[in-house]
Amino acid sequence: MPLLPYFTENCIECGCDEAGRGCLAGAVFAAAVILPSDFHCDELNDSKQLSEKKRYELRPLIEQNAVAWAIGIVSPEEIDQLNILRASFVAMHRAINKLKVTPEHLLIDGNRFLPYGDIPHTTIVKGDGKYLSIASASVLAKTYRDDYMVQLAAEYPLFHWSKNKGYPTPAHRQAIRKYGATLYHRKSFTLLAPEQLKLAFEEH
Repeated sequence: MPLLPYFTENCIECGCDEAGRGCLAGAVFAAAVILPSDFHCDELNDSKQLSEKKRYELRPLIEQNAVAWAIGIVSPEEIDQLNILRASFVAMHRAINKLKVTPEHLLIDGNRFLPYGDIPHTTIVKGDGKYLSIASASVLAKTYRDDYMVQLAAEYPLFHWSKNKGYPTPAHRQAIRKYGATLYHRKSFTLLAPEQLKLAFEEH
């Protein structure tokens, strides 16, 4: 089913989404995208439903056709201070701040949001699979965050971030147990699964 081009007609509408909320390491990224009202792309969907290759093919298409787009980032240290939900909202706010065009309405993926100034917003559960602007934001947030994690992987190759992108895979958690946490890990998160935490305690 094709994604919808807009939620509100005759309005400068901006789609927002984040990437990296469930990760153990790295920043959380968000994107804000304003598309022209006549934009169409049958291949565009929630970034989680697309292959990595397809996401990177769609990124330049989105960037070249968007009226405006921007990326917002919140560091691991800030995530630990704010909590991940609030950090996700701050990342979206930072993306919106950087837009060269001021939106009149915000479309937010999910069911919660921290209001941005006096711009009205609508939260939409699984909105990245329903509206083109949110799907576009999903693709940009995901690909730019993946690029960032690949860069970090060169610094810490033992954690396999080029593959797991900081998510809590068994290999990632095993590396944390063996080598300890890095400065990019989110200290407020449960970095080790309960059984691994027990092993780490027994070994020290």
